[in-house]
Amino acid sequence: MSTWTEGTSLAVAEEADRGTVPTATFLVRDRPCAPRLVGRERELRELRDFVHGARRPGAAWVLSADAGSGKSELLEAAAEMAVAAGLRVLRCAGGRGDDPQEYAGVDRLLAGMREEWTDFPPFGPSSSPVTPVGGIPGRAERDRLPYAVLDLMERAGRARPLLLVVDDWDTLDAPSREVLSFVARRAGGQAPAVLIASRPHPRRLAPLTGIPTTTIAPLTAVQSLALLAQRRAGNGRQAERELLTAAGGNPLTLLELPVRTTDPLPWIPPSSDRLVAALAPGVARLPSATGDLLLVAALHPAGELPRLLSAASRLAGEELGFSAVEPAEREGLVECDGTRLRFTHPAMPGAVTHQTGPRRVRAAHAALSAVSEQDPVRMLWHLSQAVRGVDAQLAHRLHAVHRRALEGDEPMLAVRLLSRAADLHEVPEDRGRCALLAAQLAQSLGRERTARAMAHRALRFPLTPPGTLYAEALVLRDGIRWRAPADWPAPAGTRGEEDAMELARFSAPSMAGDAACSEALLAFLDKVPDRADDPRLLYAVATVAAPRRAMTVVRRVSAHRQSEDAPVHVLEHLGEAAWLTGDPLRALELHRRAEGRHRLHERADHLPWVLLQQGLCHVLTGDWVQAERSFRECAVLGAEHGHADHAATARLLGDLVRGLRTGTVRPVSDRERESARRSVRTVDDLVTLCTGWAQVEGGDFAAGFATLSALLADPQPRMAALFALVPFAQAAEAAHTVEEARAGLRGFEARMGAEHPPLAAAGLSVAWALVAEDDEDTEARLARAFAADLSHAPFLEASRRLAHGRLLRRRNEVADFRVTVRQAAATFRSAGAEARIARITEELRASGGRSDGGAPAAEEGRTAELLGPQELRIARLAAQGMSNRQIGAELGLSHRTIGSYLYRIFPRLGVTARTQLTDALGPVR
Repeated sequence: MSTWTEGTSLAVAEEADRGTVPTATFLVRDRPCAPRLVGRERELRELRDFVHGARRPGAAWVLSADAGSGKSELLEAAAEMAVAAGLRVLRCAGGRGDDPQEYAGVDRLLAGMREEWTDFPPFGPSSSPVTPVGGIPGRAERDRLPYAVLDLMERAGRARPLLLVVDDWDTLDAPSREVLSFVARRAGGQAPAVLIASRPHPRRLAPLTGIPTTTIAPLTAVQSLALLAQRRAGNGRQAERELLTAAGGNPLTLLELPVRTTDPLPWIPPSSDRLVAALAPGVARLPSATGDLLLVAALHPAGELPRLLSAASRLAGEELGFSAVEPAEREGLVECDGTRLRFTHPAMPGAVTHQTGPRRVRAAHAALSAVSEQDPVRMLWHLSQAVRGVDAQLAHRLHAVHRRALEGDEPMLAVRLLSRAADLHEVPEDRGRCALLAAQLAQSLGRERTARAMAHRALRFPLTPPGTLYAEALVLRDGIRWRAPADWPAPAGTRGEEDAMELARFSAPSMAGDAACSEALLAFLDKVPDRADDPRLLYAVATVAAPRRAMTVVRRVSAHRQSEDAPVHVLEHLGEAAWLTGDPLRALELHRRAEGRHRLHERADHLPWVLLQQGLCHVLTGDWVQAERSFRECAVLGAEHGHADHAATARLLGDLVRGLRTGTVRPVSDRERESARRSVRTVDDLVTLCTGWAQVEGGDFAAGFATLSALLADPQPRMAALFALVPFAQAAEAAHTVEEARAGLRGFEARMGAEHPPLAAAGLSVAWALVAEDDEDTEARLARAFAADLSHAPFLEASRRLAHGRLLRRRNEVADFRVTVRQAAATFRSAGAEARIARITEELRASGGRSDGGAPAAEEGRTAELLGPQELRIARLAAQGMSNRQIGAELGLSHRTIGSYLYRIFPRLGVTARTQLTDALGPVR
């Protein structure tokens, strides 16, 4: 594999070694190959240190790496460094797929020392340096040979330091490995330096045990993307993600694996001649039974070994046993644990089947179909690949079973089933319908290239009017702004309504912010009342009319909460609809379910978007600690799986959340905003919200009030404004702009309407309580706020308690004020509001109360009012140092129940740790 882009070839270096190139050409350079190798900076530094150390005779090092990792290029780099540093370089390499003769490796290595060996016993003036004058070396000569080679190297190294470079060690003939390992182990004195590269092998690396070894790691996702940008530019995002997944950080696979727009017929994993030569050079020599087993395993990688053996037996025409696995294991192609076969590299399935003809592939699919009766989805998929021509009955079965694939969280398999059904149908309308369904599903999964390809196919056949609009929009890639929803034809029939729902879902983001188009889209959707609960319709409505129809969407999303069998992409659409309409708790629940599905099916490349959405939900609920964690994990996984936009957005939002916690404003550049819009369309509103909120948290109340006022005063209310209400009112209270705040809240309520989502309604009550005209109005507003369950919205819960505490202070109920404010402080602390805690601490100190979160013993009489008898007993046992399990055993309760009790007890007492319970509870009476 090559990741070189520029530089001096080794041929020139060898000419310099022979003295035919001017010495001035070879100045000593520490890292001559850094511009030419991507992602191998660490290895190059280590090679530089090794080569510099090799000038003082006596060094050996082994580079171990899988095929295509770039170890040969690293050896090339080391050879250039060595020549530039004044060393003499001797090289040899094994040959994959060959049956090497004895001592062929040593023979090639010593070919450059012809002058030295001619007069050196046991060598004579023959054509081979290791073959004595009498012919093939005998036993005695074999025993002497390692010592003779070592002696020869030492003598040659006295005139000029010597570096032996050995590539593909594991494919050298056994006698050469024996000789060279002998030399490498005795590196010292005048011995040469030895640099060896090899693939991991359980037996052939044994002679090198004890020699320093470095394993070359796969490229990271960032490094892989850099290599693609340098050597294989022009791929779309889908192609890059597919390459990252298939390559597993292997440079050769990244550069050589074909990118498909559509699947071949019959389906077979992609590969290339170079990948076959690198990954599976010996596959052609495998027994036919092993080849048949590898073929069916490549077509059905998730299959159990007994099923694969059964299919391979049908293909071979004879019963195959576990012995068929052994040759493939010896070649390093697969690993077997007795129940499953696992290919040793993600690109190996394509490499072992690359030379297989279509007829044999169809037969293998037929064999797999015959042994997959227990899995109707896989059975029909393999059967569809085995047939030729049209088959309307099979096409209908594929169309029906694709829903089971969706329910089983295999959406891309569902796309393939629909695509194949479009091939097998006879009627043009059916072919167009299946192709359009495949395009719609692919687009909802973010597979834009596949979606466009299927839309092109669909447009060749008759479609419904909304279906035609949708397919044309996919092909044009710029939405449907060229035709307003007011001009869309009314959907007719079930199929037309289905296409209309997809059209609305796809077009809504491009219409958000355009009042005329948004109203026209809403009017179009209102003409389809039977689809009022369709997740696609809810997503479209939430996108273009989030605040005005928030409660309608929230109620209908709630109806889907128990849909445990809903496909994961439906959960994601519902979650985004809930978030857009101001119900982050419902959105968080749905996105967590989606995350669980993705983790269950090991689809880590789908996690960045889900984690990004979870982080957004945590921001709005005020749980900033969890928000930071979600954004941090999103940034890591996004970088690993090629979602650069999601990763960059997560890093930006993570910085904004840290600003909220510490009360510092993080400037956001136009470039950052533009990049983040590709992941979160409403990022501008979020930046404004977080900026104003951070100003309030940091004590710059006038600036925070001005920033949040602009957000609330927008003629078209947006979702972010729903969660700006409390910090807006807090800023007004502190900046003495209460009258302006009341006017702003009245105008906002008038634009929003009478109904609000639960958290937004509670936030509005708290905001009004903060700027109320008198204490009676404050108490009434707080009563409405306390009716809401805010246990999962810590910032709002803490703000509610803080507002109540200040009301108590105005009434001179100092003891109650202190307890309530300490509860607020504990809740702010759990949310991560560090700057806010500092201000509350000062407020408590000014009132003469403690500021460490613990209740003073003098107020122990209040404990009975704060806790029930069972809660008080649990709190006292916890204060004694007992664990949850010990308390549960004492009281006959589970440790989880004890944890739930303590979760409620801590904020009531204003504590954050068990060690504070003793002071909070006071002495036992």
